[in-house]
Amino acid sequence: MNTVTLHEPSFANALGAIESDSSLPESKRRHWGCSLRQIAKALNKPLETIPARWTAVRFPIDRLHHARVGMTFKTLANHKSNVRASLRWVAGERDVPARGAPLSAGWKVLHEGLPNLRARANLTGLMRFCSAREVSPQAVDEVVVNAYMAYRAETTALSINNTARRAVARAWNACVGTLQGWPAHRLAEPPIKAMEGPAWQDFPAGLRAGIDRYLSDLAKPRRSYRGKRLRPCKESTIRTRRAELVAFVRMAVKLGVPLGSLTSIGALLHPDLVERVIDAYWQQDGEEPRIYTIELGSKLLAVARASGELDDLLLDRLDDMRAELDQYRRDGLSEKNMALIREVLSGNVWGEVVNLPAALLKQARGLKDHAPVKAGVLAQIGVAIAILTFAPVRLSNLVRTHLDENLIKPGGIDNPYWLVFPDYDVKNRVPLEFQFDQILTDFIDEYVNELRPMLLRGSNEAWLFPGEVGGFKTPNMFSTQITESVRKAIGLRITVHQFRHAAAAVYLRHRPADYESVRRLLGHRSIKTTMNFYCGLETTQATKIFGEIVRQHMSYDPEPA
Repeated sequence: MNTVTLHEPSFANALGAIESDSSLPESKRRHWGCSLRQIAKALNKPLETIPARWTAVRFPIDRLHHARVGMTFKTLANHKSNVRASLRWVAGERDVPARGAPLSAGWKVLHEGLPNLRARANLTGLMRFCSAREVSPQAVDEVVVNAYMAYRAETTALSINNTARRAVARAWNACVGTLQGWPAHRLAEPPIKAMEGPAWQDFPAGLRAGIDRYLSDLAKPRRSYRGKRLRPCKESTIRTRRAELVAFVRMAVKLGVPLGSLTSIGALLHPDLVERVIDAYWQQDGEEPRIYTIELGSKLLAVARASGELDDLLLDRLDDMRAELDQYRRDGLSEKNMALIREVLSGNVWGEVVNLPAALLKQARGLKDHAPVKAGVLAQIGVAIAILTFAPVRLSNLVRTHLDENLIKPGGIDNPYWLVFPDYDVKNRVPLEFQFDQILTDFIDEYVNELRPMLLRGSNEAWLFPGEVGGFKTPNMFSTQITESVRKAIGLRITVHQFRHAAAAVYLRHRPADYESVRRLLGHRSIKTTMNFYCGLETTQATKIFGEIVRQHMSYDPEPA
């Protein structure tokens, strides 16, 4: 079913024009028609809903990946080329405007008077939309702009967020009173979400000192209020905590609390004030608090305990607020991670990931003689992906894998590798051990003995993944290289951390409800953590099994499509 009625020629119109034009060679008509159909199928849209204009479809078509649409790289490239050629032919034969529907007379006059390229870029789409809908300039209002943004979302790859809407409104309003014939009314500009409230230097000295002291303690080894030893926090964690406390102060001031009264951590985190600020955040969130608000309750309690400025009675009140917020905490994976899981569990996507390291190693062998560093990097990425499919460790452990300490052969040189991380090297203090098979061992050995030396650059450090200037590979760089290599090869965007989610999903597909094994595989301290994350995958498995049961009761053969 069509979801939108185009105001310009569609793929269906282009197909009809091509097939009916006898002046085109028969082979060209056939190839162009086939490519239009195949690209529409790859985009998962009816021909009638896709604009027959290259500027409208270029970006969605460029994003298509051959592996995900069931084609070879060359086949998809040929289809893309044919579609581009066919749409250019249609534009020339049928006088299709390069940017959409033609402008009506009234809009054309205004368009010619636009002062610069930016104004044209922001307003031309709205003008063409209104021309096609026979909406006059004087009739443009918020309802018309809403309709235009909805149409823009359906038919283009352009942004439709508040920033894009604000750009349209600002361009329109800039013409009011300055461009002859332009309507006098203005359009609403979505506000910029600005950081409101006092600057850090305006905070009372005692409060600034308290926050600085707390953040400084986070950078050191310390103990929790229960006596558990805690490792120093990363710099990024400390920056985030600082921003959250500053935002909390600004929200308090916004609610009418005098800034001068917030003289210390104790004054800032008094339960009466915290309750007001949490309620304000909650009201912004809607009926239920979002994860930021939920976690803020726990974080503020931790700050209050660390400060030592509140007595047990006040801390208990903060703990009660934390517990109330925690009731709204949703278990399971985020929608972003669930989208990845759906891809991983579909078709042979995971098989393609598992086989990718061998393909990368093959490329590395071919490059070894004339591009040794590139060959080493390819093999390095391939080994990392191979390890992640067998041992879904965290990025911090992966990059710090040390030969003869973490990657070892306890049975002797002719036996398979083990990957081990003692508890003190793991984020949650749970030791990790993985026994590799001979195939992965041979893969790693080839990299270590023949390709890794090309990356050492004179260093003799024993990191499995050496960096450019000594030490181990930079985590962010390595994570990006792994993600981009998988995306480029098979069209799946998976981060290093998401290999852990994928591993759990794949394991549970073959061993439903075996959460204890998943807990051990991922190194979770508590089975509750594992179940909270992955219990929802049982729904996916159940619906698949039920669908198979339904099909067993079918007494007829579906008609062929």
